[in-house]
Amino acid sequence: MTEGPTAIIFEPPADLPRTLGELRASGHEFRTVKEELRDNLLHKLRTGEPRFPGIVGYDDTVLPEVERALLAGHDMVLLGERGQGKTRLIRALGGLLDEWTPYIAGSELHEHPYHPLTPASRRLAAETGDLLPISWLHRSERYGEKLATPDTSVGDLIGDVDPIKVAEGRALGDPETIHFGLVPRTNRGIFAVNELPDLAERIQVSLLNVLEERDIQVRGYQLRLPLDLLLVASANPEDYTNRGRIITPLKDRFGAEIRTHYPVDLELETALVRQEAALVAAVPEHLIDVLARYTRAVRESSSVDARSGVSARFSIAAAETVAASALRRSGLRGEREAVARICDTVSVTSTLRGKVEFESGEEGRETEILAHLLRVATAETFRARLAGLDLSGFTDLVADGAIIETGDLVSAQELLTQIGTVPGLAKVLDRLGLGDAPSQGEAASGVEFVLEGLHLTRRLAKEMTDDGRTLYGS
Repeated sequence: MTEGPTAIIFEPPADLPRTLGELRASGHEFRTVKEELRDNLLHKLRTGEPRFPGIVGYDDTVLPEVERALLAGHDMVLLGERGQGKTRLIRALGGLLDEWTPYIAGSELHEHPYHPLTPASRRLAAETGDLLPISWLHRSERYGEKLATPDTSVGDLIGDVDPIKVAEGRALGDPETIHFGLVPRTNRGIFAVNELPDLAERIQVSLLNVLEERDIQVRGYQLRLPLDLLLVASANPEDYTNRGRIITPLKDRFGAEIRTHYPVDLELETALVRQEAALVAAVPEHLIDVLARYTRAVRESSSVDARSGVSARFSIAAAETVAASALRRSGLRGEREAVARICDTVSVTSTLRGKVEFESGEEGRETEILAHLLRVATAETFRARLAGLDLSGFTDLVADGAIIETGDLVSAQELLTQIGTVPGLAKVLDRLGLGDAPSQGEAASGVEFVLEGLHLTRRLAKEMTDDGRTLYGS
């Protein structure tokens, strides 16, 4: 029988205090969430520990702004096009919280034992005194998130009357009949609203008190809960001004507005692909380089809608698609290893077309534009990696009218058998980072890259057959 997914449950250490008296005796001091984040961030800054592991390309731009906002105790909104890692960055903030924090056992709002908030917790604290039972909350449980969707209600975020509690006999005006929403249930943690402009303006109003007065209002209840949390939101700049908007009073309450961006240089783009892509086959560095350049070319193309942006998920999905193509070939041709080649990049232009928003005048030319940009990226990588090498040994292969056949269904052994021994091949493979003793698949990947590069620089002819084969000749 297949088991369903299970949540990861962290067990607190056995030596942690279990009552209010024990907690006081241990010397524990209460800190707000923002004080906790500030202290822990300062500790990491002083010791040189990684502050935001897994965040690539923001070390000198976005992260200093985020750190300043945290040190200032500001709620923040991250503005950036899709696929710039806004959500990843927001989730990484949880790593700055204490690993364990105490709360009143059974408290829905995870109230600190020193500061009970709800009437029920205050009663319990008065009745039990130093015997007040406490539990411990792991930092992973102190993060809440809501994607702003059209059906989001004030009840979802803030809370509403619980009809079941009313039916049990409680008075309608009793605060204990309230079912708290996501925001108060993230008390003493970090709460994130993704795509905030998509939240209806009347729903955004419900967050005003949370950000400024740090309390909540539920229908007609006279209830003030001084919530302790960091509120972070993400937004697309285009949505910010057109499709939706953040209402002015809410914008004013965010202490920091931080712009994110795509990787600023090629090395960061390739590092991001290597970190995030789940590759099912080997993809040599020169192909990762091609895909990174390709992504940047698509992003900068005048035919592509710059306001929409080209997500980092484009290059990640491209690398995964190329690896899958290599794996498919290894299965069909019986290869023991699957290594991607330049022919595997061709499928990217059609399978990833839906990830790119084109300008209205380019309708019908989408695949043609993407294919052209892929050729440009391949030629740029060829020049960057193999400039200055003598490649005459490759052009001599077809000097007498010979044809080299390759393609996504030609195995590495079949390709290498056609070319035999080529002068200069060892230097090429070394430049491509394939080592002194490359496998058959790696050698074939290097050879095919050179053939394609020579074609793109007008030193070899190339023909595509109807059945998908690629022919290189003079």
